[in-house]
Parts: sequence; structure tokens; C-alpha cells
Amino acid sequence: MNATMIGLVKEVRGPGAVLKEVPVPRCGRDEVLVKIKATSICGTDVHIYRWDAWAEKTVVTPNVFGHEFAGIVEAVGSDVVHVRPGDTVSGEGHIVCGVCKACRTGNAHVCPNTKSFGITAPGCFADYAIVKASNIIHNAKDMPFELACLQDPLGNAVQTVLAGDIAGKSVAVIGAGPIGLMAVAVAKACGAGAVIAADVNPYRLELARRMGADAVINNGQVPLADAIREYTGGEGAEVILEMSGHPDAIRQGFEAAAPAARVSLLGIPTREVSLDLSSHIIFKGLRIEGITGRRMYQTWYQVKGLLEQGRIDLTPLITHRFSLHDYKAAFELMASGQCGKIVFTHDNETAAEHNEGEEHTHGGLELIV
Repeated sequence: MNATMIGLVKEVRGPGAVLKEVPVPRCGRDEVLVKIKATSICGTDVHIYRWDAWAEKTVVTPNVFGHEFAGIVEAVGSDVVHVRPGDTVSGEGHIVCGVCKACRTGNAHVCPNTKSFGITAPGCFADYAIVKASNIIHNAKDMPFELACLQDPLGNAVQTVLAGDIAGKSVAVIGAGPIGLMAVAVAKACGAGAVIAADVNPYRLELARRMGADAVINNGQVPLADAIREYTGGEGAEVILEMSGHPDAIRQGFEAAAPAARVSLLGIPTREVSLDLSSHIIFKGLRIEGITGRRMYQTWYQVKGLLEQGRIDLTPLITHRFSLHDYKAAFELMASGQCGKIVFTHDNETAAEHNEGEEHTHGGLELIV
């Protein structure tokens, strides 16, 4: 009889998920079986859980979902030589073909043949997960699992921040979700000048302060572009990092960009965005970068350098911990926005004790008005 495990499964093409017994996967010749120790919820997982138009178009069901993880190697396939049982690891979520033009020219992160771990291939909200050996990322033995599982989204932030020159420049991070909050810390670590964070959520703006933002803007209360220009002496921000995907925020970000600024776009709009190309982009001479995932594997080495040398601290970002059995409460909290990063612990221990006493006040912010 095949061994079984507990997995969080997107079983039907509709809202919700099911925690159930599923077979423990077997690793193929070029694969690795990982005992999962910690996972974290991504915004993508919320889309899958709530089942929106993107999920309907993209996600394979039934499937164990989740893609941000850290764990210990349990077994390796016969062809695997660089990974051993007992290694502490995470993994790159893009499973690419390796032979297309994008892959062979250093752009595997946009491989047109990509399968996505936890989206179109089985993921990590389970006791065990299968990972392609080529996608394995080794972690330092002393790195806590709950921090190690954040490296995938941190890589998104790192690629967004470092898509162009950052040193000494004014930076506006629009959207203070978890990746935007990581971008604040990365920009500070990499020598940015003033770092401004914008969001409509006071809870997230307070976290932005804790992650190092020099100023915060509640753009539900004040016009975003005007506030950024005022803080930068009328010039506008030299680097715009758009993490929200909200059409209005995107437009205001382009308005707030300084002449010859760089605009890096990570947030994914749910509808078309209209822009005044002539006045907001062409005549300003802006450089625009579309960002997806992590550069394979340049970004991962940059992530390692920042984390292992203590250049950034992600611990303030982890506000709640849950057992996988409490997934409903975790996803409800994530959807509410009253949290930072939510981590699932996979040692069959209750995580409630970690959340006790965590008070996050919303007052006392120095908002740009």
C-alpha cells in the first residue's frame, strides 16, 4: 500500500480548498523529495483559494497548491548528484524547459513552456513535495525554516528593486503587501536614497515603517502623485516600484515618476489600464520594466547575499503562524489585509501560541499629507 500524507488540495474549480489524505509523491530520476517544514501564503494562493478569473484561466485541478517553502531533503532520484538527503532546501517555482530561446539566452524566468510549482504542478501545502533537482536551492543550516520559506517572494522584490540603478535615488514603493514590504527593505539595503511606501491599509503602512520606509503615504486619503512630488521637492520619484496592480495606482505612479525615471511593474492588474503615453511616459523619457518571478538563478544568489550577511531582516514581516489544519482562518486573515506574511508550520504543532500577544497599533504614523 502506498504511503499517504496530508495535503491542502484545490479539488474543484470554485472557491475554497480541502485538507485531505493524498499519496506521498515518488521522486523521478531527476527529482527530489522534500519533507516540508514551513510554508507561507502568497497572494497567488489567495487568488487560487478564492477562485477568480485568473485562477479559472490558469490553475490545474485537482492539485496540492502552495509554492513558498523550506524543508529537509528526504530522498533523491538516481540521477541527482548535487543534492543529498538531510540537506536543508527551498526551491525555484518555475519549472522551465531549458531548451527554448529564452532559456538558452539567460531569460529562463520567462520561458514560454513554464510549468508552475503549486499552480500547474503539485505544490507544497503538504507533508512532502517533489521538486526538480535543478530547481533546488540550498539553505544555510542555521537559517530558520520560517525565514527560508520567504525566499521565493523575496526574490520577486529583489528582481524588482535591482532591475536598474538604485543607489542614492528616491524610490516609491506603491503597494505595501508582503512583496512591497520586502522591496522597502531591499531598497534600503542596496543604498537607495529616500524610500516612500504607499498603500491604503494603515496596518501595512505601519509594517512599511518597521521594514525601513522613510515616509508612508495613505493614498486612500491623499492624492498619491501629489504626495510623492511634494516629498521629493517637486521632482517626482526617480524609481517607481509598482507592486499593487491597481489601475489607479499604476496611473498615479507614472504621474509621480521623475523625468528619466525607471518604472518597474510587478503588480498584476485585473483589468486593462489606460495611460497617457505621451505626457506620462514618452516625453518624460521613462524606462519601464515588466517583472515576473526571479531571474534564474542570478536573483537567488542576490537573495542569499542579502539574507546570509544580515543586510535585511524579514522577521518583522512574519506576523502570524498557523498549522495547516487551520488553513481557513489563515486564508481569511490573509484576504483581510490585517497581516504581514502568514507562515504555516508543518510539525503538527499548534501555532496559536506564536500569535498571542502580537499587537499591531495603527496610530502614530507620520503620513504624507
